[in-house]
Amino acid sequence: MKDIVCMSGVELLMEYLEGALAPDVRAAIEAHVAGCQRCDAFIASYLETPRIVRDATRMEMPADLEASLLAALRRAMHRHDG
Repeated sequence: MKDIVCMSGVELLMEYLEGALAPDVRAAIEAHVAGCQRCDAFIASYLETPRIVRDATRMEMPADLEASLLAALRRAMHRHDG
């Protein structure tokens, strides 16, 4: 396996994160990332993206809507129980 460099390794980083690399390629990526702040930061930000999106789009449900939804779900559950 030839040396990994950042720009040619970006596609490999995605495959690395998906667990789709052969063991020797995975080892080469891990060796590169261990010594490359840029790639380490890329992986950290990629792994944090779902949490950031969840936090940015989180909304509180209005209390009256929550109560109405819970009541509807309870009614639906009782219909299926009977």
